Amino acid sequence: MAHPQISDFWNDATRPLHNGHLPDANGLGRSDLDEGRPSEGLVMIVDKRALERECLARGLIEHNPTLRVSAVGSLDEIQHIAGDEEPSAILVILGARKVTDQNVRAELAHLISEFGTVPVIVVVDSDEPGEVLAALECGARGYIPTSVTVKVAAEAIGLARAGGIFVPASCVLALREIIHSTANGVRPLSGMFTTREAAVVEALRTGKANKIIAYELNLCESTVKVHIRNIMKKLKATNRTEVAYKLRQMLL
Repeated sequence: MAHPQISDFWNDATRPLHNGHLPDANGLGRSDLDEGRPSEGLVMIVDKRALERECLARGLIEHNPTLRVSAVGSLDEIQHIAGDEEPSAILVILGARKVTDQNVRAELAHLISEFGTVPVIVVVDSDEPGEVLAALECGARGYIPTSVTVKVAAEAIGLARAGGIFVPASCVLALREIIHSTANGVRPLSGMFTTREAAVVEALRTGKANKIIAYELNLCESTVKVHIRNIMKKLKATNRTEVAYKLRQMLL
């Protein structure tokens, strides 16, 4: 299995926490009451913020002492810590970053591609439907908003490791509302958009970038952005991903 190239980074803060062995101030493991209990596969947490990743690692181990968790600061450190062992799951902590951001999306898609069958789960502050859909489109096997408890996060990890996909209930309910409003309140495309907006809509459905749309329609990029804002307003969408989703539902 191909993995990203990694650096020679290694320190006590990134050593795996095995079977509930939490490192003390000197980085040494201390035994617990679960010695001898069979351990589960290695779960990797990726977050550049040391406090955030270490707190989550400890929370997961306290919830399930059989877990082995390693917390690292970058994607390049994953293979260094895991060694020859393939992780059973990788948690990417995005925080306030948006999956719909082009750079974030590219980074996530690259990680998922490099690690193949290893389930990748994102942990994000937002639970907006558009963000969830963008993560799933990249191939993520779970989307955990930071508003959930450690117990829910642990169950989401377990579901992804078992082959399932976790999305927050709030997102499912929001998507249901989107589908309902589309089915009952959205007019046909021909009566909803101007001729120029309809052309932009068709380009958005195929995933074209603003620059490409502007070139093909002989428009300024700023004009394309105005059309997109109007389209989003008419569809009551908050981003391009949600626009694409609603358009697909309208054309079913």
